[in-house]
Amino acid sequence: MPCTGHLATPGLRAPAAPPEPTVNIFQAPSPAPQPWPAPPPQPPAPGAPRDAWAGKHEFLLSCLGYSVGLGNVWRFPYLCYRNGGGVFLIPYFVMLFLTGLPLFLMELSLGQYGATGPVTVWKCCPLLKGIGVSMLLVSSLVSLYYTVILAWAFYYLGRSFQNPLPWSCGAPRNKPLCQNESGNVTGFSASETFWNEQVLGVTHSSGLGDPGAVQWPLALCLLAAWAVVFLCMLKGIRSSGKVVYFTATFPYLVLLILLIRGATLDGSIDGVRFYLSSDWSKLQSAQVWSDAASQIFYSLGIGFGGLLSMASYNKFDNNVVRDTLVIAVGNCCTSFFAGFAIFSVLGHMARTKQVPVGDVVDSGPGLAFVAYPEALALLPGSTFWSILFFLMLFTLGVDTLFGNIEGILTAILDEFPALRNGRRKTALLGAFCVTSYLLGLLLVTQGGIFWFTLIDTYSTGFGLIIIALFMCLGVAFCYGVNQFCQDIVDMICRCPPWCSRMLGYFKVCWVFFTPCLLLFTLIYTFLDLSGAAPRYGAYEYPAWGRNLGICVGVFTCLQIPLWAAAALGRESGTLSDRFQKATQPLRSWRTATARDAAEVVVIDVPFTITLTSSDLAGSYES
Repeated sequence: MPCTGHLATPGLRAPAAPPEPTVNIFQAPSPAPQPWPAPPPQPPAPGAPRDAWAGKHEFLLSCLGYSVGLGNVWRFPYLCYRNGGGVFLIPYFVMLFLTGLPLFLMELSLGQYGATGPVTVWKCCPLLKGIGVSMLLVSSLVSLYYTVILAWAFYYLGRSFQNPLPWSCGAPRNKPLCQNESGNVTGFSASETFWNEQVLGVTHSSGLGDPGAVQWPLALCLLAAWAVVFLCMLKGIRSSGKVVYFTATFPYLVLLILLIRGATLDGSIDGVRFYLSSDWSKLQSAQVWSDAASQIFYSLGIGFGGLLSMASYNKFDNNVVRDTLVIAVGNCCTSFFAGFAIFSVLGHMARTKQVPVGDVVDSGPGLAFVAYPEALALLPGSTFWSILFFLMLFTLGVDTLFGNIEGILTAILDEFPALRNGRRKTALLGAFCVTSYLLGLLLVTQGGIFWFTLIDTYSTGFGLIIIALFMCLGVAFCYGVNQFCQDIVDMICRCPPWCSRMLGYFKVCWVFFTPCLLLFTLIYTFLDLSGAAPRYGAYEYPAWGRNLGICVGVFTCLQIPLWAAAALGRESGTLSDRFQKATQPLRSWRTATARDAAEVVVIDVPFTITLTSSDLAGSYES
């Protein structure tokens, strides 16, 4: 430790030794002044520090697995053929570039820059904290019913080890349903009967008000699905980041195998031709453009908070623009590619049954658990193909569920950092899984499919679009689109020319194109809700069920104005002053910048100064 200087001035009592001055010869120059005060040094948060991705590929695979979900397999091909075949790709890619990419980049950038979850990140604009709470509620509802799909896939996977398959015409109990071994049907098909009677038990329920008994085989499969999720997420992104190396890549391998096998089948070209048949008149329909926007929106996982949470574990200087292009374009190409694998096999089934392809095509659970299993049952080695297909469905679903639950847990842990300690975090995850399992038992009753459809229809309907609309408007006009673009440049550091041009394009989208298209989609969604009542098969939902679904959607949206009112109430002054204060970032914002700046090595070089009486004469005389 260096010694301090001394005074050689006789007759005067030496003052107390001054603090030792230091000179920092390695510190970078001060940054340009910001529009708000620089954040003061933050005390270390209680609890364990936040996790971080072990490698770049873990983040990319996690986001790709989160975005590429069941909708890519069971919804996009159906929408494509229903909305003009290959012509549907025009509105699809228009919506991708004007709404999908801008919103995807916005979520990734918010999470990476703020290094916090979907609730705490709104320190950048406290008025909009309700957006994060709404994301939390939507993700919780989706996780509740999405795990039921995993339970169905588990059930079918277990039954796929039987030969013949229990939903095929080769099964003894299905002989009365089949005229011959080629699979022609009378009334209901063997696959449809197996789905309704043995899996769901829906034939024993009259509707929403009659849930009936729990289907215990499904309840056990649901328990197994939650157990898998719990074990894979036990260590947070450190464990789920390793699992995605398999779960995110395995579906591509299966789709490739199914495509190659489907291409060798008789009648496969009929299915592909049906998939890509062009009807240019469909472009004049607003329904086609609304379907394209909704498919882009839900397929990319925008508005759930999962993307924002996963990006919060990135390094501060990660290139989010590049990641956005890679993940979003990869997701959309997967949807298009999956259509060939699906329709080639369905074309073969239509040829075998001697019916038009349109008569065997379905969407949603009807495609994944009725039409496609029936088509696989017609193939030689059907047991093998069935095992592959349902294992692929499970991995597709579990990846999406990882993202949703990660968003929920990140939001809670960032608000209550003390819970990050190992045992408390494990207890939180366990409590969430157990609670969700118990609530999900309603969805595996004999009437559970009616509740499943109700939650699926209204939990991710207009509410999710409103969340994204307010997020876009809030960042663009409250936080400031110029400041937001500058934040992205600060993260990328060496921003290449193409990246700068892309930011100019995204700026225009955030300010004009994206909000306008979201508003169009929202209006069309409201018009659709005001039309005919939702149905499941021949069952039409009663008015009370429809109102209940609308209340669920409204409840998620209400969080935005409620938390905005709370933020205004905490401020003082006129309403205009309160609004201005509530839209200013908090002093604790930009923690990511402070965190990375703290990693710079600064060397302080001490030195000593010896003062004489002449040095102090002026100060005493004054």
